[in-house]
Amino acid sequence: MVGMTGLVRCMLLSVICFVVLTGCEQDHDSESHLALWQVSQADSGWPRSIQTEQGRLTLTQPPKRIVSTSVTLTGTLLAINAPVIATGGTMANTDVAGEYGFMRQWETVAKQRKLISLYQTEANAEAIVEARPDLIIISATGGDSARKLYAQLKDIAPTLIIGYDDKSWMQLANIFGQFLGLEEQAQSVIAQFEQEVQKTKQMIQLPPQPTTGMVYYQDNTGGNIWTRESAQGQLLTELGFQLAEVPDSVKGDNSMGKRDDIIIATGERFPDAITGQSVLLFAAAKDREQDFINTPYLQATQAVKNHQVYAVGNDTFRLDYYSATNLLHRLQTLFGQPKHAH
Repeated sequence: MVGMTGLVRCMLLSVICFVVLTGCEQDHDSESHLALWQVSQADSGWPRSIQTEQGRLTLTQPPKRIVSTSVTLTGTLLAINAPVIATGGTMANTDVAGEYGFMRQWETVAKQRKLISLYQTEANAEAIVEARPDLIIISATGGDSARKLYAQLKDIAPTLIIGYDDKSWMQLANIFGQFLGLEEQAQSVIAQFEQEVQKTKQMIQLPPQPTTGMVYYQDNTGGNIWTRESAQGQLLTELGFQLAEVPDSVKGDNSMGKRDDIIIATGERFPDAITGQSVLLFAAAKDREQDFINTPYLQATQAVKNHQVYAVGNDTFRLDYYSATNLLHRLQTLFGQPKHAH
């Protein structure tokens, strides 16, 4: 590892020994019988294996020191009471994150569990090594992905790369629950959330459909539109929203890497992408509604004409149990019967 200090090298050796002693292993056997993201376990409960795009990953016993390099995945790990002891953070002291770079929706829980903030925004291999993890979790895509460090980290501890761009937090909770031996905790928090989803579905009256769900850029030049594969799209669909179609002419910008959860629309293409009768602005507080409505080149969109533009909260860019629950509560407030007025 280029650039590592002698101290860190010693710690790396210690961690490798620790991993060997705990019996964890990573098997890149392409002949595994497991399907992607499927988990198998011995009759006694352990070891457990999961099939990933990098090969089969096996744990011989429950991990005790998980390091999450993804602030998106950390929220789900906290929700199922996984033994996550440290996390990468996002930029501190913003609308979405507190002083340690923890997302505001789970910051209180993180502090209660004495979670360590390893770094902010840029993944740091040395900080991860110093945390002495027995399992490292990396997101496959997104701004919080430490995928480029995989080759280094997989020799430190079993390392799981998993995408959240095509999975809801509940699907992730199920996978983590099975792999980490936390099935009951995962099922409990999912059941609790599903009750809130059904309650919301029963009490809201939808705005005119279909709906465009999107993140509107702060400089008003464009946005990222959620697809049906996104966590946001899946939740909206479950609640009865019909997601507006985006014309093929708008698609095709993969500047953030190939992603299934968003369609990037900017410049002249942006108004063409907003085909919904209503718009939900994610990662946005209420003051963004007027910014959207006042943007000159959006005046012809049907949602603006209909006065059906709604901000659903700053914490909705990355959905985990905590932020998704907050989103449901905001939808209840916005669209709860009797008929909403705007």
